[in-house]
Amino acid sequence: MAEGESSSGLLGAIRDKLIARKQAWAEEKRLITGRAGVREVDRLPPGQRLVRDWPVLDLGVQPAIPRERFRLIVDGLVENPVVLDWAGVMALPQSENVSDIHCVTAWSRLDNRWGGVKAKDLIAQVRPRAEARFVLFQSSDGYTTNVPREAFEDDDVMLAHTWEGAPLDRRHGGPLRVVIPKLYFWKSAKWLRRITFSAEDKPGFWEVRGYHNHGDPWREERYG
Repeated sequence: MAEGESSSGLLGAIRDKLIARKQAWAEEKRLITGRAGVREVDRLPPGQRLVRDWPVLDLGVQPAIPRERFRLIVDGLVENPVVLDWAGVMALPQSENVSDIHCVTAWSRLDNRWGGVKAKDLIAQVRPRAEARFVLFQSSDGYTTNVPREAFEDDDVMLAHTWEGAPLDRRHGGPLRVVIPKLYFWKSAKWLRRITFSAEDKPGFWEVRGYHNHGDPWREERYG
C-alpha cells in the first residue's frame, strides 16, 4: 500500500485490525517488566523470549519490488543527495555483520548474519551536514520511522540485502531493509525506498501511535 492510499476491502480491514491491536498494546503498556537496564546473561533484554524462526510482521502488505525497478532516494541535509538503482547499491562497499533481532512484540532471534552496505559507507558518500540530527526512513508500503543520526551511524547498522547467505526475501523486507540492532526492530524499516537526513525529528508510523520515540530494548523503551 502506497503512502496516502486509503484502506479498503478485506485487506484494509485486516491492516486496520492489526494496527488497532498494536496501538492498544501501547496504551496498556503491554509486556513491560520493570527490569529496564538489567542486562541478562543470555543476551535477552527484559521481557524477551528466544525464537529460532523469524516471525513475519508487517502492515498487511508485502510490496513486490523487482530489482530492475528498485530505487533508493537519499536526501535532505546532505552535500551529495543520490538516487541509487540496484546496481548503485551493489557498487557501494559490501560488508557482512552478525547481530541480534529484538522485536517489541517480545521475541528475539540471535546471531543473524547479514550482508549489505554499512550505513557508515552510505554516509561517507552522501556527506550529511552538521545540522542533520535525525534520520527518517520511508518504505514502499507507506511505513515510516525515525532515529537519531548517531543511532544510524553505529558500526553495526546496515542496509541489508542478504540474510544467512541468501537474498533477503520479500516477507522480511527484501530487496533492501534497514538493520539497526541496538533498537527494537520496528526501527529497522523494511522495503526501504527513502532515507532523509533532517534537522528536525519526525515520529513515524508506530511512534505516533503510542510507541517509544527511541526504542532501546535494554531500557524497555517499548512505548512512549
